[in-house]
Amino acid sequence: MSTTMSQSSAESTLAESTSALSIVLFAGGFDRVHYALVMASAAAATNRKVTLFFTGRALRALVHESEPGVLGWHDLDPADDGSSPVARDRYFATHGLATFEELLEACVAMGVTVMACEMGLRALGLPQGVQLRADVPVSTGGVVTFLNDAPKGGAMLFI
Repeated sequence: MSTTMSQSSAESTLAESTSALSIVLFAGGFDRVHYALVMASAAAATNRKVTLFFTGRALRALVHESEPGVLGWHDLDPADDGSSPVARDRYFATHGLATFEELLEACVAMGVTVMACEMGLRALGLPQGVQLRADVPVSTGGVVTFLNDAPKGGAMLFI
């Protein structure tokens, strides 16, 4: 019986590692970061382990408000249609599509791991100890930390 249980446990671990999704967000375009949140929340909703690794200009999405009501993602690069992140998000809201905040909240609620690249924070010129969003549990680490977190058989996307 213990052989069956350990075999079942090994199969479960293998299934979890091969269904895991690790997403590297290095592009700072609003549509790209928004869609990464779509992918992450959908994967988490289907019981997959998900890690979002923010680096480059995408890190702006995790920066604490610069002033009340001005979230860091407002400073992402324009959407693919040239509109501002705020205008594009408003368009999504009025057309029944998930907004940036709704997707980010869903990711947090479903346990998606959110990582901020230490090197990326420095490369953006953000000051040491820059405040990241308090409502999103963000761990900081480097590429090695991210790769160690990514299950060996899981999928990895670069956005």
